[in-house]
Amino acid sequence: MFRRQNNSNNIVLKDYGPEPYVVNIEQATLQNNNFRTALWTGEYLQSTLMSINVGDDIGLEIHPDTDQFIRIEQGQGIVKMGKSKNNLDFQRKVFDNYAIFVPAGTWHNVINTGKKPLKVYVIYAPPHHPRGTVHKTKAEAAE
Repeated sequence: MFRRQNNSNNIVLKDYGPEPYVVNIEQATLQNNNFRTALWTGEYLQSTLMSINVGDDIGLEIHPDTDQFIRIEQGQGIVKMGKSKNNLDFQRKVFDNYAIFVPAGTWHNVINTGKKPLKVYVIYAPPHHPRGTVHKTKAEAAE
């Protein structure tokens, strides 16, 4: 069965995978207020929505077997990447409409340097989080 967003102004934010799904990704991303919400999880791909508080970050991490695509819909920040967590020699400022490509096995972090929440969506290949993941806060995600 094909699924689509409802006709109201708000999108029901939940994991719609692995069923076919179409969504206004910008609207869903801006609407999300959770640190992380899985929007679609398939066998080989996953999309999550993230809202990073002012002055906060995604958290320094590495995914040995997962490539990652991060798209900024709102806000500004700094992305840092490197081959070791103590040498993040790749650093760039990022803003609305920027895309970040993180190769598997690369340490990375995205820091919100703006004055409003940093709203991003993330695509993982293969999936990284369990289907249906919702972390209301960064602290909850760390548990």
